[in-house]
This record gives sequence, structure tokens and C-alpha cells, in this order.
Amino acid sequence: MLKKLAISAVAALTLSAGGAMAAGGAGHIEDVAFSFEGPFGKFDQMQLQRGLQVYTEVCSACHGLKYVPIRTLADDGGPHLPEDQVRAYAAQMEIFDPELDDFRPRKAADFFPESGLETAPDLSLMAKARAGFHGPQGTGINQLVKGMGGAEYIYSILTGYTGKEKEQAGTTFYENTAFPGGWISMAPPLEDDAVEYADGHSTTAHHMAEDVSAFLMWTAEPKMMDRQHAGFVAVLFLTILSVLLYLTNKRLWAPVKRAAKES
Repeated sequence: MLKKLAISAVAALTLSAGGAMAAGGAGHIEDVAFSFEGPFGKFDQMQLQRGLQVYTEVCSACHGLKYVPIRTLADDGGPHLPEDQVRAYAAQMEIFDPELDDFRPRKAADFFPESGLETAPDLSLMAKARAGFHGPQGTGINQLVKGMGGAEYIYSILTGYTGKEKEQAGTTFYENTAFPGGWISMAPPLEDDAVEYADGHSTTAHHMAEDVSAFLMWTAEPKMMDRQHAGFVAVLFLTILSVLLYLTNKRLWAPVKRAAKES
């Protein structure tokens, strides 16, 4: 019975994989060595600041971050901008205030704007929702080391354009090796030197893709570092507790075992 179930499961997986390949596949996801991967990883503050710049100057023209409070840009573990810079950054964007019945500059307590286009998905949860490593190879120890894969998915999309185009039903599609099906309606958003970094970091399309992918991972998981730290402390505590319980158990049962041997 177990053998039949195992054969059926393998056959089902094979058929589903074949169907996915026939439909164009899930696309090729690059494995990028981000600093925040692994149990002891952490976000690179400068990279997050560069990613914020790429998002602001390139991505925000279409996409939004409606679930992200602007004030979190000053949080430790994130971009960690000075509070006056956060307020100045917020003031560059407008928001409709029902009390004033008019638009006003945003404050640090407000959220980022929503997407400017209906067809442009909000990026707040993109890195978390679009896991790049699927199936058995994306769980357990491998996922602990490589991360969830969302940042890799975004990076792969941004760098996966081949230069080929096609028009279908009045819409232009661009070939992309990472996008499911192989074709995407979003034109290549990044090109070399599209932005100018204040820290002099390289502004190739690949480097900008890494920076904005890391930033979007932070917007989806702003408390990742805190959870990892709490998890490490919990594991350390449980390890010490297990050793103490083992030694206590041996000490309590030692007289009983000794008496049993003597009898």
C-alpha cells in the first residue's frame, strides 16, 4: 500500500512539473548572496539607503509601498535615516487629507503612496509573496541559508530581460527569463547609470537591482533582524536548559541506579 502511494505521489509531481514546463515554467531565479541571509545575517544600512533611492527615482513612478510607514526609514536595522531627513523625504509626497478636504505634504507618520497605475502591483509585500525558491529545495536548511527567495525573485526579474519584444492584443511584451511564462508587460526599468549614488557605489543595472531588491525585502520584513536575534537567544536558552535537565536527571537517578546494581 505504501509503495503504491509513493508511486502515485511521484507520478503526480512529475505530471505537475511537466504541466508547468508546458505553460512556460516558473522562470530562472538567480541565487544572490544578500547580507541578510542566514541565521546571523543582517541588512546592510548603506545598501538599503541606495535601494530607497532607486525605488524613489525609478520604481515609485508606477509602484507604491502603501503598507510601509515613512517613519520606519529612521528605524535601527533599516535605512536608519536621520529624522529630519525622513520628514523632508515625506514632505516631497502629497496625500489627500479628508479633514482639510485638500492635499497636503505627507508627514513621517503617514504611509508611502499607493501604486500610480492599476496594473502596477504594490511592492510592500512583493519580496515576501514572490518566493524565489519553491518546492522541497526551498524549505528547511536550504531556506534558512538562502532566505525566502523573494529578493532573488525581484533581482532576477529586473535583470532577466533578453531584449526581445512582441506585441499581442495591442500590448507590448518583453522576454524575461525569470517571469513565469517568459514574457512580461513591464518594460525594462533599469539601465546603467540610471541613478547617481552619493557614496560612489557602482550604478550598473545589476548593482541597482541588488540594492532595490534588498530594500524591498526590508519593506516586507522590517523586523527580520529582531526575530532572528530573538530566535538565537531562544535556541541558546533551550540548549542550556536541556543540558541542565540532563545533568539533573542523572543526579536524581544516580542513587537509584547504584542501589539497583548493588542489589
